[in-house]
Amino acid sequence: MTSPGAVRAVGEAALGWIQDHRADFRLGEDALDPAGDVNRTWKPLGELAQVSLSVRRATGPGDRLHDTADGLLRYAWTLTGKGAFFHDVLRLEPFSTYALEIYAAFAAAGMRHAPFEELAATMAGTRGWRLTEQQPNRRLGVLNSERRVGLPQHRSPERALRATWLGGLPEPWTFETASGYTLTHVVFHLTDWGGDASRVPGDIASYLGLWLPAWLDSCAEDDQWDLLAELLAVAAALPEPPPPALLHGAWSALAAAQDTGGGLPETGPGRHGRTERRGFADCYHSTLMAAFAAALALGGHDPRRDSEGAPA
Repeated sequence: MTSPGAVRAVGEAALGWIQDHRADFRLGEDALDPAGDVNRTWKPLGELAQVSLSVRRATGPGDRLHDTADGLLRYAWTLTGKGAFFHDVLRLEPFSTYALEIYAAFAAAGMRHAPFEELAATMAGTRGWRLTEQQPNRRLGVLNSERRVGLPQHRSPERALRATWLGGLPEPWTFETASGYTLTHVVFHLTDWGGDASRVPGDIASYLGLWLPAWLDSCAEDDQWDLLAELLAVAAALPEPPPPALLHGAWSALAAAQDTGGGLPETGPGRHGRTERRGFADCYHSTLMAAFAAALALGGHDPRRDSEGAPA
């Protein structure tokens, strides 16, 4: 059985790697270019903000994980010009949802930008916003972002949930990489990124409790470290996580795949099979997810630990 100390070691090493590479999350000159690659500019910064918030919420002041995450969250906020960049993005791309989705993590931490929220409220009230075509799991994320910012949700979250792969309780043998990432994000949006396990419906919680151990084993066997970390976060976000003994192999494999600095490759051989140096883009997301999963496993879905209203 994996001990809390071993899980903590994974989380602290991962968050230490993120701290050491925090400069790589800075927005480049192309951040406001409509033709720029959002996945290379805004997405990493948004993921840094969300994971930092979740780790901070899951832990207490004085804890190394908490204090590091708090510093990273505040750092990420400064990189956005304390929210000014979001306002600029929404003016340039008024029907793009990613500005709201990323801003929502900061808003949940008490970091607010009034002009952005005023413009977002105007856009969210339009028919164009409500009718934007999206994948069901992405729509669920937008709905949660609206809730976090304080905007009216444009659709029923339950309706969006039941249109997702996970919401339909599919045959477990149909699980593969794409559906795996879809289901993890459905759970993240449902639980407000691990903040409230009670929001997972009973039938979905039972389904995941039954099949997660097998899916974790298959990801570990296939060196799918990023997805493995996300599934471990899902396990920790459930009202009744699977027994620790069933998660031992996954945590041990994840720890073995980390390099000596705490970085975790998204896929492929871990530190014992590395043949070349991996760059930031190959490691940052999986390393964030390892820190996220560890924090939740150490007690992160206690609803009494709500976002701590950090100063803007």
